[in-house]
Amino acid sequence: RRVHGGILSHPSKMSVTCRAPVNIAVVKYWGKRDEQRILPVNSSLSVTLDINDLCSTTTAEPIDGEDCLLLNDQPSPITSRIKQCLAALRDLAKHNDISKKGVKIVSVNNFPTAAGLASSASGLACLVYAVANLWKVNEPVEELSIIARQGSGSACRSLMGGFVAWDCGVREDGLDSKARQVAPQSHWPEIRILIAVVNAGKKEVSSTSGMEQTVLTSELLKHRAAVTVPAHMKAMETAIQNRDFQEFAKLTILESNQFHAVCLDTCPPIHYLNSTSFFIIRAIHTINEVAGQMIATYTFDAGPNAVVLALESNMPLVKAVLECCLFVNSTPPAPVSSVADTSAQAFVQTVLDRIGGSDPSFSISRFIQTKVGGGPEAGNVS
Repeated sequence: RRVHGGILSHPSKMSVTCRAPVNIAVVKYWGKRDEQRILPVNSSLSVTLDINDLCSTTTAEPIDGEDCLLLNDQPSPITSRIKQCLAALRDLAKHNDISKKGVKIVSVNNFPTAAGLASSASGLACLVYAVANLWKVNEPVEELSIIARQGSGSACRSLMGGFVAWDCGVREDGLDSKARQVAPQSHWPEIRILIAVVNAGKKEVSSTSGMEQTVLTSELLKHRAAVTVPAHMKAMETAIQNRDFQEFAKLTILESNQFHAVCLDTCPPIHYLNSTSFFIIRAIHTINEVAGQMIATYTFDAGPNAVVLALESNMPLVKAVLECCLFVNSTPPAPVSSVADTSAQAFVQTVLDRIGGSDPSFSISRFIQTKVGGGPEAGNVS
């Protein structure tokens, strides 16, 4: 897997447009051992989401003058982390005169930024991928992931499709802290993902500042990094290779819950979940109890938005339960009678009876349904 740019005939007019996917961690990254290089205290593992449903789109073009960035149509500062990524790419692109010019980067997310949906991961991955294409940086994607990691840790996982590990590494220079594909999207295409957007606003405590406080104050994080995560990584990779949804679902829930426990173990405590988040957690556990097995699982990143995963055969039933118990933009939940299948109606009603119904405080703005997807795509070269 290598990155290739287009044929350059008119350097001053050339631009490259790329798309990069969102990833959702099922083994969580939280905490750095090196802030400057963004080296994590533990490894992590994610599912790449379909680029056609959630993505960042970035256009890179050479300009006279200094580098500049437009994010969602607004001028945005070139942060020290972005400068670090561009410097690393320029170092690899010394052969190409375009890299000696400034670069204009225009990036757009088709989902809420800074709301717990990993916008920085897809955005930084897309920036690195687009600029690498523009400057014809011919490096394996694993090496590009080292550069993307320096912009936003989770970005390294958005450079590959399917199921992706970020190995924490042990070297001080970080050259062994990079992404690794555990399995391509074709390995387990039956996985479906439903995102309940609880709050699309910017979170009160950013991931960066939250991680810093956790590393400084949480005793639980030390145990998690040394003991829990290594065991979870091994078990999760095995579950994915075996397409074992029961084990995958159990580990995903354990990881999500422990991540938020670590946030609560931080001083002062960090709260990313809200009452709607906890209601969805209760609904998923009740669905599994009524089904007699784990047909759904959940994970929450640094925000209240729920990411629900299920096999394609079970997702319609899982979604029907959530549609019948959650308010969507103040619209009351769907009636159980709206569920097409009569046996499914009985299942949904049983779940609702056990969780005690809903109320307007359990409200989301929308559902986003997607599936496992591939890695970044290079589009227009002009």
